[in-house]
Amino acid sequence: MAEAAPPRRRKIVAMSSRKRRELVSACTASLRFKLTFIGLLLLVCLPKSQSQTVAMTVDDLPYASGNPKPPSLEDAKTAESINKKLLRAFSHHRIPVTGFVIGQHAEQIGIRTGRKVLKQWTRRGFDLGNHTYSHLDFDSSSVDDFERDILRGEAAVHPLLRSVSHKPNYFRFPYNHTGDTGEKHDAIATFLAVRGYRLAPCTIDNSDYKFNTTYVLAIKRHDNQTAEKLRANYVAYTAAEIDWYSNLDKHIFGYEVPHVMLLHDNQLNGDTVEAIVTLFEQRGYRFVTLTEALQDPAYRTPETYITKFGPMWGYRWAKELNVNVDGSDEPDPPAWIDRYAKENRAGPE
Repeated sequence: MAEAAPPRRRKIVAMSSRKRRELVSACTASLRFKLTFIGLLLLVCLPKSQSQTVAMTVDDLPYASGNPKPPSLEDAKTAESINKKLLRAFSHHRIPVTGFVIGQHAEQIGIRTGRKVLKQWTRRGFDLGNHTYSHLDFDSSSVDDFERDILRGEAAVHPLLRSVSHKPNYFRFPYNHTGDTGEKHDAIATFLAVRGYRLAPCTIDNSDYKFNTTYVLAIKRHDNQTAEKLRANYVAYTAAEIDWYSNLDKHIFGYEVPHVMLLHDNQLNGDTVEAIVTLFEQRGYRFVTLTEALQDPAYRTPETYITKFGPMWGYRWAKELNVNVDGSDEPDPPAWIDRYAKENRAGPE
């Protein structure tokens, strides 16, 4: 049997053991701090193109009715309510937004109301862009007619921007129809450049206009159950589209390009804007200005794709860069939405 250590020796051994534990603990803490610091440093030093960012844009200001008929004076209160919800959410989350104005819509809901709504956007520091005067489809119009519609649309946008010392900058094509022939495409591109415009692309589309048409109909019919179901389906579909287009960009460029989200100034977005913003926040996106998003090299890809359709820029980039993309797996809106609209449009209200 081993002889027991003297009391003094046992005390020294215990003290030595405690010192070793303290030293190991201190080293471990130091290592954790160094690893944490290195991790934070790497995050800070990541290229901007590798971070998840999104610029929010809203089309058809000051109001997109969702009805076959154009907006009217009767829509003034609805338009004010929708924009109040949108602006409150964007301001609360400190999201820089660019809104694209249809000059005729500002007149149709009442010149006073239209100007009041648009002033609320500029006074809160948001940018405005030209979306033509009458939302003219470039596919079915001449270059001269389209140019006149652009010039006429400036009357609703440029004075407001200049009143807050902001330079008019962006133009977005209605339906994203940028030219169905090479001649038309090049002619209008030159016209826009001479006028000092920069084309506003978009990379994520959630077919909100389709959802909104059915949503407005359900509300008009006091069908609250369908309206609630549609809001839930719309948010879920938007989430699926965000993820799909993010993967599309990675397939084309090898990284996630700063996104430009396309929404419309309609009732559905007014009622779901907080949920839409949350989708991006949950995925770790940082909200940036349109100008900041377009600084990414991807947006310097030549824009020469000729089409009568209005695809998102990921599809255009793939075509320009000869990258094979199978769009057949892009999610579609639920089929019941169109079916409900067809079955109930002429039904009781």
